[in-house]
Amino acid sequence: MILDIEGTDLDHILSCFFITFVVSVSYMNSKDNLTSCSVGVYQCKCFDTLDDKERQLIDENSVIVRYKKGEVICKRGGFASHIMFLEKGLAKVYIEDGGNTLVLKILPEKNLLGLASVSDDLKTFEYSVMAYIDSEIRQISTEVFKKLLSSNPVFSKEVIDIQNSNSVQIYGRFFCLTHKQSYGRLADILLCLSERVFKNDEFDLPLSRKDLAELSGLSSETVIRMLRIFRQEKLISIDGKRFRLLDLDRMKHISETG
Repeated sequence: MILDIEGTDLDHILSCFFITFVVSVSYMNSKDNLTSCSVGVYQCKCFDTLDDKERQLIDENSVIVRYKKGEVICKRGGFASHIMFLEKGLAKVYIEDGGNTLVLKILPEKNLLGLASVSDDLKTFEYSVMAYIDSEIRQISTEVFKKLLSSNPVFSKEVIDIQNSNSVQIYGRFFCLTHKQSYGRLADILLCLSERVFKNDEFDLPLSRKDLAELSGLSSETVIRMLRIFRQEKLISIDGKRFRLLDLDRMKHISETG
């Protein structure tokens, strides 16, 4: 039987988000399972709403920047002069205080970053972003992005839907990080990677054990010990960086009851 072996002390960091979560969760289907998964289910489709002229405007006012694995894409407090679209790769969005790191979400390719910079009141990035693997970012002029928001209502609606989906996902994640036991949180992350990032129950994991620990709000030592127990109970198999989820039903049960 799996028992909790480590609690969490994120209340100080997350208390300011809790009231907002209580309000937002009322919009969620009562059958939805809250999860500490760090990847939202909503897919960015805003650029599909653009006509040829608008697409050309984006192309003429954007550049592609390539980042190596582990390279910082943007830093919290840095001047936000553009909107970012992750063309290829995988990145983490996080905040840190010099000693502690709180991962807000994992960003798979074809997703937007820096949407807060469209606000006239926000001139700097409110979080940092780092490339988990080699990645390509399209940097789009904020002024051009604002122009499209003003002129294309369908585009605007898609961007609003992205923001709303991100908010609900992050509030649910924070709730689980403070209330789920550690095994439930780690099961959430492994299921999240399988279903939402790699879309397969077998995948090469580009993340270190430290990365998994950050995502699940645990220590690296605890994650290593828990992974060993998951292997012993034949929930997963690990061969180097190759992960395979062997019993999805049991993993989902641990996630739901954790």
